Amino acid sequence: MKSILFVAGVVWGAMVFAQGPKNIILFIGDGMSVPQRMVAEEFSRKLSGKGLVMNAMPISATTRTCSADSLVTDSAAAATAIACGEKTKNHRCGVDPEGRPVYSCAVAAQKAGKKVGICSNVTITHATPAGFYAHRNNRNDIYGIAIDLANSGFDFFAGGGLAVCKETSQRHAEYTACGDAYEYARKKGYRLVSTRKEFLSLKPGCGKILTRFTNGALEGAIDSAEYPNQPTVAELTAKAIEVLDNEEGFFLMVEGGRIDWAGHANDAATNLRDVLALDEAVKVALDFQAKNPDTLVLVTGDHETGGMSMGFAGTGYALYLDVLARQKMSVDRFEKCVGDFFKKSSSTPSFEEVKPIIADAFGFKFDSPNKDGKDLMVLKTAEVERLKKAFAHDAELYKHKIGENPDYDGEKRYLLGGECRLVLSHKAGIGWSSGAHTAMPVLTTSQGPESLRFVGFIENTDISRRIKAFYQ
Repeated sequence: MKSILFVAGVVWGAMVFAQGPKNIILFIGDGMSVPQRMVAEEFSRKLSGKGLVMNAMPISATTRTCSADSLVTDSAAAATAIACGEKTKNHRCGVDPEGRPVYSCAVAAQKAGKKVGICSNVTITHATPAGFYAHRNNRNDIYGIAIDLANSGFDFFAGGGLAVCKETSQRHAEYTACGDAYEYARKKGYRLVSTRKEFLSLKPGCGKILTRFTNGALEGAIDSAEYPNQPTVAELTAKAIEVLDNEEGFFLMVEGGRIDWAGHANDAATNLRDVLALDEAVKVALDFQAKNPDTLVLVTGDHETGGMSMGFAGTGYALYLDVLARQKMSVDRFEKCVGDFFKKSSSTPSFEEVKPIIADAFGFKFDSPNKDGKDLMVLKTAEVERLKKAFAHDAELYKHKIGENPDYDGEKRYLLGGECRLVLSHKAGIGWSSGAHTAMPVLTTSQGPESLRFVGFIENTDISRRIKAFYQ
């Protein structure tokens, strides 16, 4: 009897696998590995008492990320592996190591009659989304990637813009044919959507969509309140699901690309807020999955960025992640605020004049007593000296107006924002070993039909190969 039941179970499982999930929603946190997920997890638990839904998904796999030519992958090679199931060389999108085109699981879904959507909060021509529709030997071939996007015929592209400028466009033969990448997309049948209001009003049957909220990336979650015309990652996801949902099913990829950018900047507070923003999008997908159990939801990362660690020598065995809530803006926006302050000043501002901007942005306290040592936001003398030194350097850059004075021979990089975010990271107990990618594996979690196909220790290529198998 047991043998009969076992055989019946195998046959039933094979039939389900052959049919596959009706809908697949794949989330990719660019630069998001275990440390990024766990910092956001513990931060969320500390402030709200709840962890991340992406971490509570029942099935998990440790995922190896190397490219064809390096243990440390870049986003283009990683995206090609996740999307197409083929390892390739760093900087290549949708091609094998010899430069031959390989097709993605999104294309497989399209050929199987599914609708397809691609979303990202960075440029939609960036390496990760490009891995699902483009075939280019160089990820920096932005115009070529934009042409591939329009030629893909996918149903829904939403997020940052195409990031195509005229100078790069004119190096391509296609430029003379279409004149403009957006116009080319329009001729291919895409409706361009430029405002959040218009985007949120989209309904099923609206036709093929390409958003143009900006020609660059959408702002990170920490700065999003300053840009009300830009939708959140959760809103991108919700609208994509609403528009794509149909009798035949859909495939949707959503990238949280700003996680990577904050990792490169070693900006812990900005990084974790973008992980939380992606988690809000995962909640949207899981809510849909609860009502549509034939939907598979996957969450992974393409690689780790920054060498983030939960533990820093200065805090011993303690973590104080709640102090990261004091930071109100990204380092990029902070540096813009400081730059604007310099531009408005009739003379070079002093450190004392800039201290209120620093305090407001990062929550630091310069002059408050710290008798019992418990107020971590009170800066120590050595920390103040680090900030003063960085400010003095930046003041010279502003003074010489580097954009107008290429003969200036000092370091042409602003340092104050970087010092501020490192001081705050160290107060929280967060360490960083790199400003680039690392070879650390990532975590893939899943929920829904056939999620057990994504368990154990897997290659990033296994994600695409197992998704493609559903469409064969």
